Amino acid sequence: MTRARQSGLTYVEVLVAAVLLAIVLVPALQALHTGMLGAEVHSSTVDQHYAVLSRMEEVLAEPYSMLTAAAGAAGDEQTPTTYSDAAGPVDRRLVYLALYDADDADGDGNVFTVPDPNLDGDFDPYTGYAGLLWVRVEVEGSVTWLETLSAP
Repeated sequence: MTRARQSGLTYVEVLVAAVLLAIVLVPALQALHTGMLGAEVHSSTVDQHYAVLSRMEEVLAEPYSMLTAAAGAAGDEQTPTTYSDAAGPVDRRLVYLALYDADDADGDGNVFTVPDPNLDGDFDPYTGYAGLLWVRVEVEGSVTWLETLSAP
């Protein structure tokens, strides 16, 4: 009596294959999860970048005299101007404006202090200013920001 050979998989082979598949599947799913989280962070960063870029374009479209007036009202380069978003919303955009002394005409080494030639007699460097204006737009609490210099 000869036994006929059967073809196919045994229960042990199926069980070993299932265990191997489970072992390999766990890291693969973790990698997918990490990729999904990365995509979410990237999307948020892109949204912030375009929000900052949009506000920068809006600010630079304003008349130069209005920008220097807003810089004067803020008083220094660390105080947000009226071009900033109102307090409260997520991804609030802050706009900073300041006069910019690129050639250090006053000799103090600080680019944000500008000598007033006082041509108009009011001892206010913001009135009649025709030099460079520093513009910074940032998303509050993030590392997303843009800076530029503007001239009349």
